[in-house]
Amino acid sequence: MKRRILLLGSYAPSLINFRGPLIKDLIATGHFVVAGAPEMDSEISHSLSKIGALPVQTPLQRTGLNIVKDINYRNQIRNLTKEHQIDFVITYTIKPNIWGAFAAAHYQIDSVAMVTGLGFAFTNQAKAKSHFAGLRRNIISGLAKWLYRQATARNRNIIFQNPDDQRDFIEAGCLADPSKCLMTAGSGVDTAHYDKQALPKEPIFLMVSRLLGNKGVREYARAALLLKSEYPQSRFLLVGYHDEGSDGIKPSEVEDWIDEGLEYLGPLDDVRPALGVSSVYVLPSYREGTPRSVLEAMSAGRAIITSDAPGCRETVVEGQNGYLVPIQNVEVLAEKMKFLIENPTLRDSMGSRSREIAVEKYDCSKVNNRLMQDLGLQI
Repeated sequence: MKRRILLLGSYAPSLINFRGPLIKDLIATGHFVVAGAPEMDSEISHSLSKIGALPVQTPLQRTGLNIVKDINYRNQIRNLTKEHQIDFVITYTIKPNIWGAFAAAHYQIDSVAMVTGLGFAFTNQAKAKSHFAGLRRNIISGLAKWLYRQATARNRNIIFQNPDDQRDFIEAGCLADPSKCLMTAGSGVDTAHYDKQALPKEPIFLMVSRLLGNKGVREYARAALLLKSEYPQSRFLLVGYHDEGSDGIKPSEVEDWIDEGLEYLGPLDDVRPALGVSSVYVLPSYREGTPRSVLEAMSAGRAIITSDAPGCRETVVEGQNGYLVPIQNVEVLAEKMKFLIENPTLRDSMGSRSREIAVEKYDCSKVNNRLMQDLGLQI
């Protein structure tokens, strides 16, 4: 049966970068797709229209708690649902997941929430700056978990990207009925777009991430600078956007790293050139859903060093396509990076194995086909 689907996210570029292949596959199957996110510019709207979706603005305060604005967001989703005769709602990220479920339930429409990562509240890595800040964060976290429990009671299914997130989500009281759970291999990766690239002979490390503490950026920088003096021929690249949130890394800190030998390439709309000049990809994140940047690096044929943490650990077969390291452990991270500096043949064999795993497990066409089957969206 052809469906009229409303797909909602909280960050407009992700509709193309992360959900573009899914939108294409849904439309190719015969479904009508309305894609909504806040701050959607003309370029993103044009890209969505080009693949056959109907782009819509859905104003949303992405962070913090403002119940009036959040209720207005829910009402807006209700209006969109009625206006476009939507009969199936798919959401991802916390606020669309919660308020999309309430809006869909108002019209007794099936809704599915994608939990693409549990985020900062579940990492337990950072201490609040004050007693008041800690109390406020605990109140907001508790309210978010209570709202999630109410929302998931209204969802038909909840989709997770790794078993740790599913377990922790349930243990946190966010879901009363585990039978609703489905598992997917992240959002997948376009293995044709991120094709295998020739490996440089030199040891060149790359990390791509928003510049946040909980992404492990500081650990990467410290490990890189430890090795730079011992192996001056090695290069250490960092790509990513500055983030103004409480966990954001200040530009002055990045400048200090640059002075010591780290190469900061800034934000890149297309990371393939950076992947092409690198030989090893590093992501020492504290927690992920399934890290898309790792999948892109695997698809490009790069050895991986990432954290033995939820979401990250699923991407590495230890010793085959890379290594897992403990969270926040600079010494072990540097040790594994050093080992790959000294063993160029391993960089090559691990990169080839990464490409094989990306094609076998994470290719977006396979991931989307399985997801559509699980949701009953295959016609």
